[in-house]
Amino acid sequence: MRPFWIEQALSTDGELAPALQGAQRADVCIVGGGFTGLWTAIQAKQQDPSLDIAIVESDLCGAGASGRNGGCLLTWSAKFFTLRRLFGEAEAIRLVKASEAAVDHIARFCREHRIDAEFRQDGTLYTATSQAQIGALDPVMQGLEACGIKSYFKLPAEEVARRSGSARNLAGVYSPIAATVHPGKLVRGLRRVALAMGIRIYERSPMLEFSRGQPVTVRTPCGSIESKKMVLAINAWMASTLPRFERTIAIVSSDMVITERCPELLREIGLVDGVSVLDSRTFVYYYRSTVDGRIMLGKGGNTFSWGGRIAPVFDQRSPYEAELTRALHSFFPALKSTPITASWNGPSDRSVTGFPFFGQLDGAPHISYGFGYSGNGVGPTYMGGQILSSMLLDQDNAWTRSPLTKGPLGHFPPEPIRYVGSIVVRNAIRRKESAEDRNRQPWLVDRMLSKFANAAGKADKA
Repeated sequence: MRPFWIEQALSTDGELAPALQGAQRADVCIVGGGFTGLWTAIQAKQQDPSLDIAIVESDLCGAGASGRNGGCLLTWSAKFFTLRRLFGEAEAIRLVKASEAAVDHIARFCREHRIDAEFRQDGTLYTATSQAQIGALDPVMQGLEACGIKSYFKLPAEEVARRSGSARNLAGVYSPIAATVHPGKLVRGLRRVALAMGIRIYERSPMLEFSRGQPVTVRTPCGSIESKKMVLAINAWMASTLPRFERTIAIVSSDMVITERCPELLREIGLVDGVSVLDSRTFVYYYRSTVDGRIMLGKGGNTFSWGGRIAPVFDQRSPYEAELTRALHSFFPALKSTPITASWNGPSDRSVTGFPFFGQLDGAPHISYGFGYSGNGVGPTYMGGQILSSMLLDQDNAWTRSPLTKGPLGHFPPEPIRYVGSIVVRNAIRRKESAEDRNRQPWLVDRMLSKFANAAGKADKA
């Protein structure tokens, strides 16, 4: 099943790139035509126009995670405490500022290259939908302000309800440094720009194998590319492509529903701009309106994959469509008679830290990789492009010196412990948050088990 966003994007840009045929050569071969691969190719080409870059994509550019997300372009500011714990305060501050700058970089790129990605920089609301969630982000706000970063503003409860369009949001904070985009139009727009720059793109060309020597040879069903350098930018598919990475990520779904067009209802509700809204659960509910007058609502942490495999369910309608629809109606009772146009899900590559990691395969300087965006990749993939393009060009800068380039910073337990543990913790979180929704005290065991997934939340806890 082709992602909803990609179907929409193809309705205005249906041109497909050819499949790889015969033996080809390039300076750089990038495997993966999503946000990471395209940003890497574009930024490397901008810095060195003489580079001959080829992208090999197994399906269509954007058919993976890049075309299946909710289009919420967020920063790492809410993760400041985890960044500081992992990398120290100076690097944490640099990464937060870089993630905020990425929002402006993407906006500028879309303007300069006339990409109609429905980019709306109307900020984001982190809300509380139960008494237990109120104040969840306060310590992070204080920590950021102590470092001179003013990313968030607390709003009165009535203003939160008004801006979010729902009385279910009891409290919240607002950050203007966030945007929403049409992810399908953004990724297909990047593809168009890459082609115009002379970057070769081969769609419907899955990599079957690659050699490790220099030059690297990437083989597909009908051809091959020999290149001096190679970048692996296949995100959740890394775990099944290279077994050594199988325990570095957990494959978990993010599921979404989207309504039919209802612009009049949106105006009545109060969703008049592109603000994104996320509550303070561990596995958050998130929603936003679209330019064509729909509401999209999603939730992460539903289907877990066994052994890093991409299960067939990730290419189907969401098995949680009914639950998501009920959640949508609880936020917006006025939408109960508005049909659901589509539902979908996709594999999110959840790392142990909640942040992506980058490195060189087996220490080989000519083969780089980057993945593990953990469901927050629309903005950070731009940073991934900064990192991987710097590595490709053998630069010595803040990106190549960053601890993000040291490979995975942790591993999940082996199967079946990882899978069983994931389900146990997920169900404990559901029970805990269900109790909190009813203003009841959760069971002690559920509170204890939920702590194992603290890193999976969108915001740090003090």
